[in-house]
Amino acid sequence: MNGYLFLFLLLIVNLVTILLTSFGLAMDAFAVSVCSGLTIKKVQIKDALLIATFFGSFQILMPIIGWFFGLIFRDFLPNFDNWIAFILLAFIGIKMILEGMEDDEEKLDKNPRNLYNLFGLAIATSIDSLAVGLSFSLVESGIVNLLIAVGVITFSLSFAGVILGGKFGHLFEKQAEMIGGIILIFLGLRILLL
Repeated sequence: MNGYLFLFLLLIVNLVTILLTSFGLAMDAFAVSVCSGLTIKKVQIKDALLIATFFGSFQILMPIIGWFFGLIFRDFLPNFDNWIAFILLAFIGIKMILEGMEDDEEKLDKNPRNLYNLFGLAIATSIDSLAVGLSFSLVESGIVNLLIAVGVITFSLSFAGVILGGKFGHLFEKQAEMIGGIILIFLGLRILLL
């Protein structure tokens, strides 16, 4: 009976970790989605779907790339893998907190409906996911559940962000990005301490 309880608790901890990581990674996309909604004169559902699809897709693609880089380098760094994962996640988290304090004009100065600009924004908001994929690979953690969760959560939050940005302006994006940074720092600490 104790073995089943331990497995259940381990499953719950892993699920919470994946969900918190996914929300943390999605905060950049959410913040940029809100800014995108601000720059579009009349936000339509197709605008929100386009932006959310780009951001959600790149949040799935980038951890896969990071994961494969981690597989290549994991054997060279066996004694330092937890430290590398912690440093990467802490760095990304601190960067997100600092970006949350920047002026709003610095974040988005291009038309988000232009596919070239949207491609650049999708890459910029998913670079953190590349590092998380690398970190998960280094600590030999599975990535499939993360990919599903981060894709769905990023798509949903990005869609909502565009709509909210079109209606309510700058009320949420700074706090969301800072919360995402804090979540990633705590994830890095969890990897380091466990």
